[in-house]
Amino acid sequence: MPTLVHIADVKEIAAIRRNGIKMPRRRTGIYCMPVTPNFFVSHQWLRELKRRGVRTLCAVYFRLPSVEIVFAGRYNAEHREIPLSEAMRKFNEGNQQLGYELIIPRKILPNEILSVKPLPQNIGWRFYPEAKGKNPFCTCRYCTGGDIKSNRMRKRLGNPDE
Repeated sequence: MPTLVHIADVKEIAAIRRNGIKMPRRRTGIYCMPVTPNFFVSHQWLRELKRRGVRTLCAVYFRLPSVEIVFAGRYNAEHREIPLSEAMRKFNEGNQQLGYELIIPRKILPNEILSVKPLPQNIGWRFYPEAKGKNPFCTCRYCTGGDIKSNRMRKRLGNPDE
């Protein structure tokens, strides 16, 4: 039974411990990552999720049976519906671990949750895994509106709106 991690808002932790991880209303399932010896890879989505305005995130660890059907793939590619054991094998043998995600198409029950732990809030990547040191694709107000220091970035890189 593989161990998986779901990153959740600290405000939701009491409800998660009591009721499990519920399916979001407008999504296909619960996003998670396999727990690996590499802490960064397992928790890589934290900074990208913080961009949505959540202040503090924590890790919810849980176990599922290897025969569980999941959707697996890279975040910007098509996901395949495969058993969890096969998804874990592909993840471990692949060289594209950054950006990988698993989607569980059902609720995670409270008895499947192993633990909840706080996380350092500066783990992971923003925008996309290979973004470090690269300029954004677009600097218009729509794409960068609300981002931290977006006005400085538009002045430095140019603004297509002007």
